[in-house]
Amino acid sequence: MHHDPRPVPSRPDTVFGMDLRAALGAAVLAAADAARARVGSGDPDAVDGVAVDALRRALASAPAALTVVAGEGEKDEAPMLHPGERFGTGAGPALDLVVDPVDGTRLAASGRPGAMAILAVAPSGAFADLGSAHYLDKLVHAGPDVGLTLRGPVAENLARLAGALGIRVEELRVAVQARPRNVEVAEAVARAGARVHAFEHGDIERVVHAVASGGSLDLLLGVGGAPEGLLEAAIVRAHGGVMLAALAPQSSRESERLAHGGHDATRVFDLDGLCCESAFVAIAPVTPCALGPAGATLVEVGPGPLAADLSG
Repeated sequence: MHHDPRPVPSRPDTVFGMDLRAALGAAVLAAADAARARVGSGDPDAVDGVAVDALRRALASAPAALTVVAGEGEKDEAPMLHPGERFGTGAGPALDLVVDPVDGTRLAASGRPGAMAILAVAPSGAFADLGSAHYLDKLVHAGPDVGLTLRGPVAENLARLAGALGIRVEELRVAVQARPRNVEVAEAVARAGARVHAFEHGDIERVVHAVASGGSLDLLLGVGGAPEGLLEAAIVRAHGGVMLAALAPQSSRESERLAHGGHDATRVFDLDGLCCESAFVAIAPVTPCALGPAGATLVEVGPGPLAADLSG
């Protein structure tokens, strides 16, 4: 008999009690408040540094046994909470923690919108082990699953999604991060006739809009950060959306690290492969973020500067 190594799903209301949710919400608020004092400073590392310090202090009293499994700082060589670090009182559930003290440090440092503090927790073993991956190729849209494929032609995916939504391809709005690595994807979207929503930073913000009811985006495509990908998987699961991803190393050094760690760059992860249990996500804006009220019970958006919609 094949043994399924994934955890048995737990009831969210028993795993993420109100005290724990409050403590995690307070932690991202503390990080955001600390970072807000450095907005416009021109120093991304200073923004990250004060947020990391605030998170460490706040997470110490969380009623759980928290273990960091992924963080953003290593990719950017910035201050970070390191994989393997443990937080919390230990008197509560054993949870894995994915965290970005400030997603969009450059945005915050230059005083631009779209920066936020964010974390996600899930029962131990629920998040994928992405090793030392820095980048993922991603596809995200609201549910239900209509059969899109990560490796398939962009035009075919867009036609299938438009058909499922009962609209023309020309009405689809597709988010693609404006990076050289995504030029071909953006060009394929444009050739198919869909509208390209290009953005420099903030793919988490775009994922929220791609999966939330009433969101302004229909699809997110392209290569973005791997740690963000796990945070996004938690958000997508909370909203009942669809996500596919694959490792997308952007250098020979990253490829070698992944191969040495036994990670298969040809594997396509579905949502269960990225986050196989319900996860609680806490977000606090640092600069104005186009998030609005949380669209799912397991996603908490704290008070702070919020914008009504995405621009551009």
